[in-house]
Amino acid sequence: MQPAQPSRTALRVALRRAAHQLFDAQPLVFDDPIAVPILGPHAEELQRTPGRNPANKERPFSVALRAHMVARSRYAEDNLAAAVSSGVAQYVLLGAGLDTFAHRNPHPGLHVFEVDHPATQQWKRELLESTGLTEPTRHTYTPVDFESESLPERLQATGFDPARPAFFAWLGVVPYLTRPAFRSTVQFIAALPTGTGVALDYGLPREALPFLEQLAFDSLASRVQQAGEPFQLFFTPEQIAAEFPTATRIEDLGSTQINERYFADRPDSLRLLGSASRLFCAWR
Repeated sequence: MQPAQPSRTALRVALRRAAHQLFDAQPLVFDDPIAVPILGPHAEELQRTPGRNPANKERPFSVALRAHMVARSRYAEDNLAAAVSSGVAQYVLLGAGLDTFAHRNPHPGLHVFEVDHPATQQWKRELLESTGLTEPTRHTYTPVDFESESLPERLQATGFDPARPAFFAWLGVVPYLTRPAFRSTVQFIAALPTGTGVALDYGLPREALPFLEQLAFDSLASRVQQAGEPFQLFFTPEQIAAEFPTATRIEDLGSTQINERYFADRPDSLRLLGSASRLFCAWR
């Protein structure tokens, strides 16, 4: 994330969520009617970019990357629904980017806090204004720089209640963090009341991947490095579980399990490849 600039990876993620709405077979894994409108003028990239045109056959890696992004959004919102059914009324999106949940919020009484870099949030609000999408209700923007500002202080300043449980979605963020920044956020979540949960995605270290997946890793790492948002942090399942010692319940899904849960028996090729992508949820 470069200072005073919106996240370039946030746009790429949003484009892939939107492509899922347009080009993948029904039923969709992640149904998001706001995913295309929120792009505004950027929606043109869906047709210009090679592989986004349904007349062209996409590269398997591109399809798998989109599958990961829609699966992690679905996973977070599935777990959020379980949290709400247990009485949670605060939802915190860490590194929200162009997430659209606040516009689709089906849970009466659930307040959404979007946490992101101030420049990215300003960019998002300008997109909303340009597209005519209204600001959602039961929703608060919480600007924060994960590396230099206190997440608890910034959240409380915008109305978050630390005396009540909350559910956190931490998608597409962990690989870009330093270990101290990651641990400070985990410690904050772990200190909240019983019933609090967090869903996140993470990647395996390069050395834990087979040779061909290491080459794909290097290609993706090079692209995000050029975008000014380099990868920094990876875990094995054992390592990330050790970061949540007070969790009462943990779920950690690998690519095979994610495919079985979200992509089984699809009429298209949407599915994860390899072993790098993982989804994780921890509960207090």
